[in-house]
Amino acid sequence: MSFNPLEEKGVALGDQVRNWSELNVEPYDKRTVDPYTRCRVIAMNGLEVEAVMFSHQFARHTDIPEVKSALAEIRRIEQQQQKVVNWLTPGEESTLEVTLGYEQEAVDLTAWLARSEPDPYFKQTYEFGLLEDFDHLYRYANLYEMLEGKKAEQVIHRLTEVMPGRPTFAEHRHPADNIRKHYDKHTVHPLSRLHALTITAAEQQTMNFYMTIGNRYLEPIARGLYAEIAMVEEEHVTQYESMLDPGESWFEQLVLHEYNECYMYYSFAEQETDPRIRRIWELHLSMEIEQLRIAADLMKRYDGREAAEVLPAALPEPVLLEPNKEYIREVLATQIDLTSLGTGYVMDAHRRFQENLAKVNAGGNFSEEVIDAHRERFGAEYRLETDGPHPVERLREDSLTGRR
Repeated sequence: MSFNPLEEKGVALGDQVRNWSELNVEPYDKRTVDPYTRCRVIAMNGLEVEAVMFSHQFARHTDIPEVKSALAEIRRIEQQQQKVVNWLTPGEESTLEVTLGYEQEAVDLTAWLARSEPDPYFKQTYEFGLLEDFDHLYRYANLYEMLEGKKAEQVIHRLTEVMPGRPTFAEHRHPADNIRKHYDKHTVHPLSRLHALTITAAEQQTMNFYMTIGNRYLEPIARGLYAEIAMVEEEHVTQYESMLDPGESWFEQLVLHEYNECYMYYSFAEQETDPRIRRIWELHLSMEIEQLRIAADLMKRYDGREAAEVLPAALPEPVLLEPNKEYIREVLATQIDLTSLGTGYVMDAHRRFQENLAKVNAGGNFSEEVIDAHRERFGAEYRLETDGPHPVERLREDSLTGRR
């Protein structure tokens, strides 16, 4: 059954305001939560943060009082929605446990976007970033056992494998090589547009999270690892945001943001296993439908265009968070040595790439040190290889051990 949020009736904006006790929701239980429920919470927090920050930027670039007022009203609700979503994360969940959730979400959300992406160039872009987030999960999983004495499968279960991806030390590119071609707003497939908005918001939230909490550790190796990976997340945001067409008007972008939130809340409500949290997704969907209606009205009044001109007639198939082990193994086997040159991808470790690596890696890499330290303490590195040995022979643990 098709679902078009433009034709649905949402909750009136004045009725969307909640009191403090309604915002201070009961968090999920970290011992029993479905890992993909945790991932959905992380993803929607990212989308709500993006909505708020976009609205602030729009407000700073318009001098129309009515538009500023409408943005402020919607933004208050988006802020409340963000509090509800983010407050679902329990305080008893350690920073590293939340981090493992962030990287599991990055891996399986990016893999799903890549699998369902209709544009070959954007599909390649998602696969390129996928192998880097996959490696980050492996590095943090080793740090987690070192600092907290626990194994990552207690957080991510056995849904996502843990083993090397494209090594983090090889992810530090020159900024000019993190820019991608943007879609053309006149010809872009609607799904490509929504994918680009989703991945930009998700990676931006990961970047923001690491920027904020990376200095909260006493252990130098932990601080160093967060610093190194946080810089890669900046690269990812640069990569994904450059896919958005800068020719889209502010009003068009507002409509797309609201529509994408409808899409993601609808998708996650469809697959949520926790009834209480599913009700939150459904409530927020009803709220976003009204916010979309207001955004569409603003675009009609000030851009002279109907929202239906830029939106699909119905929501695409829902975004699914699910295991992607076979797909990731295929990408690992064929793209582990890929890097970028300008807006394209190459297997050649070109001069600009090598020169930048030499600069940033001159003092060593915490991403490598954490594996060495884990190996020294436990006699082996931490991996979760549920579907057999690593698809790249040189990255199998026996091969790495022999080289060290």
